[in-house]
Amino acid sequence: MKIEEFVEKFASEFDETPVELFKAETVFKELDEWGSLVALSIISMIDEEYNKRITGADIRKCETIKDLYELAENL
Repeated sequence: MKIEEFVEKFASEFDETPVELFKAETVFKELDEWGSLVALSIISMIDEEYNKRITGADIRKCETIKDLYELAENL
């Protein structure tokens, strides 16, 4: 999957955040809507798209959407 596709899928997990705020460099934890439920949705999305498991600890180590993308790509 390309980074652009990952960002698009990442953005689809948010209900109220404008899509134009999502870029590879976005620090996702600074988004108002970010929280534990969205984190679980991201974990599920990566499991479905990559057939790989990440944890909350993995997410805490990441800062940007690109960091999460690289984590998923390299597991």
